Amino acid sequence: MNFKCPYCGKECNFMEVQAEGDLYAIIKLVPVFGKHSNLVWAYVELFGISPLKAKTKKLLLLLEEMARLFQAEGFSYRKKIYRISRAGIAEALNITVHRDFPDRLTNHNYLKKIMISIAEKEDHAAGKQAEKDLRKEEDKLRSGGRISETQRRTNLRKLGDIIKTIS
Repeated sequence: MNFKCPYCGKECNFMEVQAEGDLYAIIKLVPVFGKHSNLVWAYVELFGISPLKAKTKKLLLLLEEMARLFQAEGFSYRKKIYRISRAGIAEALNITVHRDFPDRLTNHNYLKKIMISIAEKEDHAAGKQAEKDLRKEEDKLRSGGRISETQRRTNLRKLGDIIKTIS
């Protein structure tokens, strides 16, 4: 569909103008991925986005979905929410990109299944680290380490709350 520009009078094609806007939005999204942008592009290509001129809208939608994943550092799958780091996302993308798929991808389910195992590993490692930190803190307190006055007041307030809920 063609129309005349109200400013210069030049005849323009609406689809070309729309595609240029999508390409501009795509260019603005690339910095969100940081050093992992090459992996994201390789992953998005698995969806069959060529020729680019005809499929800019699909490319934009895929990149927006990936940007939300990178910014949230989490995703949901089958009504369960998983937390995953950017490094974990990059690892999952790397595994997915290097797999040989017979057909084009139609959704993100394979990537999500890979990310689930990575997210569970990260969660397990974070739990172990939190336990180590807690043990260090306990050892420090047992060995005569002093707590600050604000920590003492906070602990007394928490103890009071616990006693109130028990009675």
